Amino acid sequence: MKLSDLSAETLAKIKLVKWDRIIEKHEGPERWESVLRYMEPEFIEVDGYSILLPVDKSNHPHISILRSIWSVDHNSVTLFLSDTTYEDDPFFAGFMAVCDRLKDEEFFLAILYHEWFIIERAEVFE
Repeated sequence: MKLSDLSAETLAKIKLVKWDRIIEKHEGPERWESVLRYMEPEFIEVDGYSILLPVDKSNHPHISILRSIWSVDHNSVTLFLSDTTYEDDPFFAGFMAVCDRLKDEEFFLAILYHEWFIIERAEVFE
């Protein structure tokens, strides 16, 4: 799926959505309208689903999905990811996103995008 393939009606729906963030001490909420105006986002595919994150498409080669947790109805997903676009240190390259499916659409849109410090998983977990 490509952002350029979306109808004007669908883009209008996206622009109405707010998303929360904590990135480099800047806090949200932000509007998707600003993301579409000032950035060049594009869909990424996760587990066969198209997801729109508030990042430039130039970041995509540097993004690795570390974990995806899907809701039972598959209308929401929580992602833990690494984006080494600006920082190679895993401790500072982590992000977390919560994404919801837009009504009557086949893609997901981030409603939360926060920095996340990637830490080693403790051996006490399965």
